[in-house]
Amino acid sequence: MTMDNIDLSSGWPNPALLPANLLRTSATAALTNPSVKDTALHYGADEGYESLRAHIAAWLSTFYQPCAPVTPSRICITGGASQNLACVLQVFTDPIYTRNVWMVAPTYFLAARIMDDAGFAGRLRGIPEDDEGIDLDFLEKGLQAAEAAAQHEGNTHPLKPARPWRKIYKHVIYAVPTFANPSGQIMSLRRREGLVRIARRYDALILTDDVYDFLQWSPEPDGPFTDRACVPRIVDVDRYLDGGPIDEWGHAMSNGSFSKLIGPGVRTGWAEASDKLAYGLSQTGSSRSGGAPSHLTAAIIDQLFPDAIADHLRNDLIPSYASQYHTLVAAIDQYLVPLGVTVSRLGTVSGGYFIWIKLPAGVHATQVAEQAQEAKVRVASGVVFQVPNDPSDTPAVFDDHLRLCFAWEASRQLTEGVRRLARVLERMSTGTITCTQ
Repeated sequence: MTMDNIDLSSGWPNPALLPANLLRTSATAALTNPSVKDTALHYGADEGYESLRAHIAAWLSTFYQPCAPVTPSRICITGGASQNLACVLQVFTDPIYTRNVWMVAPTYFLAARIMDDAGFAGRLRGIPEDDEGIDLDFLEKGLQAAEAAAQHEGNTHPLKPARPWRKIYKHVIYAVPTFANPSGQIMSLRRREGLVRIARRYDALILTDDVYDFLQWSPEPDGPFTDRACVPRIVDVDRYLDGGPIDEWGHAMSNGSFSKLIGPGVRTGWAEASDKLAYGLSQTGSSRSGGAPSHLTAAIIDQLFPDAIADHLRNDLIPSYASQYHTLVAAIDQYLVPLGVTVSRLGTVSGGYFIWIKLPAGVHATQVAEQAQEAKVRVASGVVFQVPNDPSDTPAVFDDHLRLCFAWEASRQLTEGVRRLARVLERMSTGTITCTQ
């Protein structure tokens, strides 16, 4: 009897949880209502489908409880989180003037390719995580050194021409501050406030992927459900800290997406920032050429607001992912912890898609991933999540970690996958599989 392949690597949503029926109903409503379809099938506004912007603004206000309600003017509809990263870099950075892109490490590795395409190959720099989510002392020292180098080399003028909708930032700081990919870490409020102050001092734009924020639950299997954010977003911190933004642009942008909530195929998301920054984002050349991306899909998603999407999250998505999370944690505790594996606990709230585990001393993640593949279980080696070509990194960085995803597989497969991984580790520890340096 052949074994099924088990995928604990891919950060994809479970297909059984994709709300196809809800989307079919929404699509029918959008395409049969003349007042919707005539707008949705035509060129749209640069900032995106107006009704969805208003609904998202109200939704975010309820969930995050910021110091002032989110207004539609702070929202720009995007083609998803990845597409929006590319647009942000097109408008608000310059390949000569912008010194570096700073990425909290371990990092979401696919973001690095987007930074490369924007002209920052070789200028990506990792910021280590600490117990509160980011090492600010390390970051500030790096920023000081980058500023000194830019002054020495004379890179003090942008290549791109000035535009009224654009500001070119000296630095970009990229992070996934809540339920980080891959580490699952939550950046503390103290660190978020410190990061905003640093960004203001060094004229950096903080780009945060806030794509997992709504997927949160109790760390206890029978714990209570909460429909409020566990910590303010960095874009919210920039609104209130020390009297608010130091200029009309601000220094933070929140990148949101429906990929993890409705389905990656919708390719639709939103960005939130100051009015000025949100409008500037809408002026990306590709948006000016026909309006915001995913215009029809945005109109379909809009039909889910305000009730259907909230019901989907509360009744379907969050309970299912919480159950899968607790199944994976229980399997790790049962099969991997006795072998010397350690896993960080998030504390008062859990969520996201991933669990980041540390391997016993002397065991290399790259080898574990290779051997696990032979056991028909896929895991992601920590090496994947290095910041590429960062001069402060070494080949050994994160080779003692694995990322496990609990979102894709059903619960029984999660347990079996961890059981197979444990057998691989047992064979490696007994010398049945040779471990090399």
